[in-house]
Amino acid sequence: MHIETGSIDIMTPLEIIKQNADSIYSEAEMIAKLQENRPLRIKLGVDPTRPDLTFGHMVVFNKLRQFQDLGHTAVLVIGDFTTLIGDPSGRSSTRPVLTKDEIRHNAQTYVEQAYQVLDPQKTEVRFNSEWFGKMGFEDCLMLSRQMTVARMLERDDFSKRYAAGTPISIIEFLYPLVQGYDSLMLDADVEIGGTDQTFNCLVGRQIQKEAGKKEQVVLTLPLLVGTDGVKKMSKSQDNYIAFNDSSKDMFGKIMSISDSVMWDYYRLLLLKTPAEIAAMQQEHPMAMKKQLALTLTNRIHGAGKGDYELEQFEKVFSRNQRPDEMPVFAWSQLADSDEQILVNILGNTGLLPSKKEARRLIQQGAAKIEDVACTDPNHVIQRPSAPIVLQAGKRIFFTVNP
Repeated sequence: MHIETGSIDIMTPLEIIKQNADSIYSEAEMIAKLQENRPLRIKLGVDPTRPDLTFGHMVVFNKLRQFQDLGHTAVLVIGDFTTLIGDPSGRSSTRPVLTKDEIRHNAQTYVEQAYQVLDPQKTEVRFNSEWFGKMGFEDCLMLSRQMTVARMLERDDFSKRYAAGTPISIIEFLYPLVQGYDSLMLDADVEIGGTDQTFNCLVGRQIQKEAGKKEQVVLTLPLLVGTDGVKKMSKSQDNYIAFNDSSKDMFGKIMSISDSVMWDYYRLLLLKTPAEIAAMQQEHPMAMKKQLALTLTNRIHGAGKGDYELEQFEKVFSRNQRPDEMPVFAWSQLADSDEQILVNILGNTGLLPSKKEARRLIQQGAAKIEDVACTDPNHVIQRPSAPIVLQAGKRIFFTVNP
C-alpha cells in the first residue's frame, strides 16, 4: 500500500524539495541540477540493523517519494556491507556487531516495507556488498587516504567520545568513507539523510570530487522524536514505531506520544503545512491525536484498520469496556498445577516485558481479575471452571480458559 505524501499541484518543484528540509548543500547546486531537465538519481541508504523500518525512516522515504513524483529515480541502498561496521552516528559507544546471517535476515523485509511509501517502478534497489565485496585490502587503504583523523574528529559524536576517553574503533572511522564511496559507485546526484547523517553525506561529495565527478547535493531532514518524547526515534533506544507493528500496537504507540510532539508527526509523516497545522491546533489535542493515529494506521495497514483500532481504543479508554479481541491462553500454558499466583500468570503470558514489570503493575493497582483490581502479586488464582479475563495496565487484556 502506497502512502500519499501530499499534493504537488500547488508547489513548485523546488518548494516540494525544500519542504521540511533542514539543510541543503547547496540550494544553488540543487537548482542547477533541476535545470538539467533529466531524471536525477536520488540516493538513500538504510542499514538493516533490525528486521523492520520505523516511522523515523518514513521521514526520509517521504522525501524520496516526493522526488519520484517529480520524475526522478530513487536509489535505495541496502547497507548489507556497512551494517558489518555499524553506523556510529549519534552514538556514545560502539554498535554491537551483527553476523552476516542476521544482516541477511533483516534485509529481506526492508524493500517490501519501503514500497509502502516508494513507487516500485521508480526505485532502483542496490546492496552495497555488490562493490565492497569485491574490494581488496589495497583498495581499502587507498580509500582511507581520502580522510584525515583531524577531519574525522570534526564529527560531533566522535569529538565528544574522544574528549570523554570513550573508545572509538578504527572501523568506525571507516564508516563515513564507506557510505561516501556508495555515492561514487551509484553516480548519485542527491543524497538524502537525517541531520545526523550530514557529515557522512558530505564525505560523499568529497569522494566524488576527488574522483573527478560532479558532487552530489546533500539534503538533510529533521530527526523524528521517538515515543519517549526526548530522543530521536531509534530501534536501539526501543522508542520506535515500526512498519511491522500490529495495527493495535501502532495505534497505541501513536496515542502515547505527547501533544507537543504530535505536531512534528503531522508535519514530517503526513506532510501537513504550517497553515494546516495552525488550523488543527485550534481543535482539541486528543481529537487530533486520534486522527493522527487513525490516518497513519490506515495508511500502513489498509483502509479501515485505523478506524477499527480507534473504536477499540475508545471502548477501553473512554468507556472502560473490554476490547473485542484479546489473546487467549489455556490454563496449562500459564500454570503447571491447579493454582498459580497472579504475578506468575501475568509473566508467563509473554505479554509483558518481565515479571518485574508484572509485579509493578499489580502493586500499582493496574491489574484486574474479571474487572476487580488486585494489588497482591502473590494472590493465588485457582484453575477456573469457565473462561476468565485478566487485565494488566490500560491496554493488555487476555482470556484464560480452563
